[in-house]
Amino acid sequence: MNFKKILSLSLVSLMLGSTVMAAKEQKIAVIDVNKVVAASPQVKALSKSQKTSNAEIAKFVKKAQADIAKQKDETAKKELIAKYDKELAAKKAESAKYYNLRLKELDKNITAQIEQRARAMGYTMVVAKKAVVVSADDITEEMIKVVK
Repeated sequence: MNFKKILSLSLVSLMLGSTVMAAKEQKIAVIDVNKVVAASPQVKALSKSQKTSNAEIAKFVKKAQADIAKQKDETAKKELIAKYDKELAAKKAESAKYYNLRLKELDKNITAQIEQRARAMGYTMVVAKKAVVVSADDITEEMIKVVK
């Protein structure tokens, strides 16, 4: 009976010890994700592309408004409005689709770069800085250098 108790206690101690050891082996860092993303040349290029697209759409709207204003016939004016509304919706949808697709790609790319560099630095976990009250290792500046 004592042997079983000793064996049980030994197993429990071993399990608790390995859990504590595993917890000590964790190397955790924090990162300011917004700062890293904002510094990314890829994100800056996408933002510039989106601004260009928005400017083209605004130019299209001005042209459409001018064309509609020139139209004297009410029926023709309504047809023109419908035509331009349809074209505008298509342009906006295409722009949004492209932007969202690129944004998703960039998210995967940036996440992969951060993960690769963090692992190379020996970190087992990287947490968003906003989710942590106290931290020791902030690797934001290092990740800004890494993200291309």
